[in-house]
Amino acid sequence: MENFLNEKYWSQRYENNETGWDVGAPSTPLKEYIDQLIDKNLKILIPGCGNAYEAEYLFNLGFKNVFVIDLSPIPLNNLKKRIPDFPDSNLIEGDFFDHVGSYDLIIEQTMFCAIEPKFRSQYAEKAHELLNNGGKLVGVLFNREFEGGPPFGGNQTEYLDYFSRFFKSVSIEPCYNSIKPRQGSEVFLKCIK
Repeated sequence: MENFLNEKYWSQRYENNETGWDVGAPSTPLKEYIDQLIDKNLKILIPGCGNAYEAEYLFNLGFKNVFVIDLSPIPLNNLKKRIPDFPDSNLIEGDFFDHVGSYDLIIEQTMFCAIEPKFRSQYAEKAHELLNNGGKLVGVLFNREFEGGPPFGGNQTEYLDYFSRFFKSVSIEPCYNSIKPRQGSEVFLKCIK
């Protein structure tokens, strides 16, 4: 996909330690969602995974069918350093929009706010394409605006428009358990194919 936010851009952000989105741990709303998952055989994808703390958390809980994809090799290498047993075949360096596969669950944690808004409808369509019937897309999205970007902000009405085009069920609720700096500015997305 044609995008100025390419591998070089994101690798430079990591090299220059310009990773303000990285909270050093799984996002609290996603951690609490993961904590209620029972089926350890779920095939899970985390697009634009960054340092992939959610993947690490899942893997340490016994979910071994976790796949991560990122444009930059740097965060993938960081995950591998933290979890040497994480399967190399589950570390995918590439573009989410070009990815082929089928998953039971896609976890959105920081990619949606990092892509240019003109690609958001394509993101929703791609997530729908990659999910098995009955599969879910869940994640945390910003419910506020930002100057410039990334991150790029947005609101519940806009998000509902993107995702309801493709998913049979879409729920967007304010997050009650965001980390302190993000309280009042995040929503939890849950879409079912």
